[in-house]
Amino acid sequence: MSESIEVFNRSLLSLRRGRAAKRLGECGFLFEETAERLLDRLDDVKRKFPRALDLGCHDGILARRLRGRGGIETLVQADLSPAMAARAGIGGLAVAADEEALPFGNGTLALVLSNLSLHWVNDLPGALVQIRRALKPDGLFLGTMLGGETLTELRQAFSEAETAEEGGVSPRVSPFADVRDAGDLLARAGFALPVADMETLTVSYADPLRLMADLRGMGESNAVTERRRRPTRRATLMAAAERYRALFGDEDGRIPATFQIITLTAWAPDPSQPQPRERGCGEVSPAEAKS
Repeated sequence: MSESIEVFNRSLLSLRRGRAAKRLGECGFLFEETAERLLDRLDDVKRKFPRALDLGCHDGILARRLRGRGGIETLVQADLSPAMAARAGIGGLAVAADEEALPFGNGTLALVLSNLSLHWVNDLPGALVQIRRALKPDGLFLGTMLGGETLTELRQAFSEAETAEEGGVSPRVSPFADVRDAGDLLARAGFALPVADMETLTVSYADPLRLMADLRGMGESNAVTERRRRPTRRATLMAAAERYRALFGDEDGRIPATFQIITLTAWAPDPSQPQPRERGCGEVSPAEAKS
């Protein structure tokens, strides 16, 4: 595992997820959408998975959508928040567990799924190493996480509002990885056949304050360690909402919210997997290939 600094306050994150657990169904549309896309990827893999893990399960969104899909025989759900795990456990096996310290033995899982949770991990390389170790040889990892362009509109609006109202800027939106970094991290963690790709979802809101309320309701509000501890001034909040509308609002007054979704696909190494051919083993010479 690699050394890491504490970018995120994980205790605060757990607390906020716990508060969001009861009403996640009212505003968890983003988790629902990415869960379906993740399971579409899983449907393309035609094999059985005797034991699978849903890492960062929230309130059991993925499990509710599985319903026999994906060849999963036994699904274990795990979430940083005990309250989230308890709600997920109503429909199956669930445990409170930290992505940064997985309680699973080496080679015990055939599949690990993770839906919009790993972007809150301080030591993402270390977490990926632990996932790879927990997988059996030729086990599959499929995950989604938020990428670097997520909530770019909110970031800009708050930056301009804080500069004008308070003379400085504080971390308001979490730092996210980009798709190239994510692919490199999979390879560094020892996965075989790593692939990272990206797509953008744009959600329309009637008001910036509604977006902020949804983020709180999803347990996705600011948990950056270096955030300002005092509550946001009302003047700053209103100025940010106004800047958001001025910069990005449409003719009907609605505003967009961008969510960049990075999807990760990788396998635990196994000799049966396709291997790159050795250099110099080609049957056609470079000179012939150019002609």
